[in-house]
Amino acid sequence: MATRRVFVKKASLGAASIVFSAKSYSRIVGANDRVRVGIIGYSDRFKGSLSPSFLSLSKEMNFEFTVISDIWRLRREEADRFYKSMGINLRLARNNDELYEKNDTDAVIISTADFQHALHCAEAVGAGRDAYVEKPFAETMADNRTALKAVQNSGKIVQIGSQRRSAPNYIAANEYIKSGKFGKIVMVEMTWNVNQPGRWRRPNVVPTLKEADTDWKRYLMNRPLTAFDPRRYLEFRLFWPYSSGIPGQWMAHQIDTVHWFTGLGHPRSVAANGGIYLWKDGRTNFDTMTAVFDYGNNADPNSGFQVVYSSRFTNSAGGVKELYFSNGGMLNLDTNRITSEGGLEESDASAMNMKPNLLKTFELPSVSIETAADTGGDTMTIAHMKNWMECVRSRKKPNADVTAGYNHSIANIMCTASLRTGEKATFDEKNQEVLAGGKIFQY
Repeated sequence: MATRRVFVKKASLGAASIVFSAKSYSRIVGANDRVRVGIIGYSDRFKGSLSPSFLSLSKEMNFEFTVISDIWRLRREEADRFYKSMGINLRLARNNDELYEKNDTDAVIISTADFQHALHCAEAVGAGRDAYVEKPFAETMADNRTALKAVQNSGKIVQIGSQRRSAPNYIAANEYIKSGKFGKIVMVEMTWNVNQPGRWRRPNVVPTLKEADTDWKRYLMNRPLTAFDPRRYLEFRLFWPYSSGIPGQWMAHQIDTVHWFTGLGHPRSVAANGGIYLWKDGRTNFDTMTAVFDYGNNADPNSGFQVVYSSRFTNSAGGVKELYFSNGGMLNLDTNRITSEGGLEESDASAMNMKPNLLKTFELPSVSIETAADTGGDTMTIAHMKNWMECVRSRKKPNADVTAGYNHSIANIMCTASLRTGEKATFDEKNQEVLAGGKIFQY
């Protein structure tokens, strides 16, 4: 059987699939069979939210964990101790080659470093497994295209970790907008503000990572070969090209709702700026940024609307906001209310021989957004995990399928391209490439 190392090498060159032997493919799951799930990456996100969500549903849905794959020995041992304390015995795999070489998984949950998600997803479906894949889906268009094609060719169920798509307030907002009651979207404003100097830092864990206890080359996958650096391993969200930071971590969630609510796949252009203005700790990803997105139909330059996205680590005022505006009012996904605020009043309408346009107040289901570093088994993630489990059995399309991940990645990569080059970013539809200043953006 071809090794996953060969797969990653081919994937980095743009190949989209690899032939595995029949032995590598998982069984066909029956309606009453227990679904066996492998863990790929025993990360903080997995421990804090994905695992609790899965375990809360495992008995009801007849799912179980069977294998843990993590290239760091200490994490494998930590997982082994934790799950044994719960009466769950896992096979320990030093890497994904070892995970897939035995037929004791039907599906996997991928919660590795940001830049690894897409290729680990392609690897999983190539091995015949369904997958739940954390966002961001991809940080480069080469990885994005590789994974999309691999999933589409496989027929496997892939859920991207864009859990807003399974939350009742967002589902209701999507239905309301698509009903036409809201009217044309004229503007979207989004923020994600925290005051957390330690966000994505692991100062107490970094000293415990020794090169002898992991596989640095395997960690790097298709990124440039560099000397071992435990910060870029454990604090990867602070360093490009292992993560885009704010765009991939936070904006990926929020910009996905724009695509979902409107049916648009990606922005027409993005102009962005930012910097490391306060937390000067060696990071290369910004602690503050603002981006302006232009969305609309490419065939109609007069169509569209603007999205303004801003985020900072240095002051939490404003928190997490998602505000959609029409001529008739505002949809506020912080308060979960649709109101006439800002709508066309009688005095302004009559001056142009128009009628006032004021939306009736409409209450969405209430779901709060957590901004703490560890959000736990939150209701959104539980609902999203259950949707994936249901689709693994029914073979129906999950709420956040691979196309949703591909599209939010285009927006993220466009934003990153503009941030890192200072140029306006556009998208080459024919070649599926992000351009910055007219040139293909590459790390």
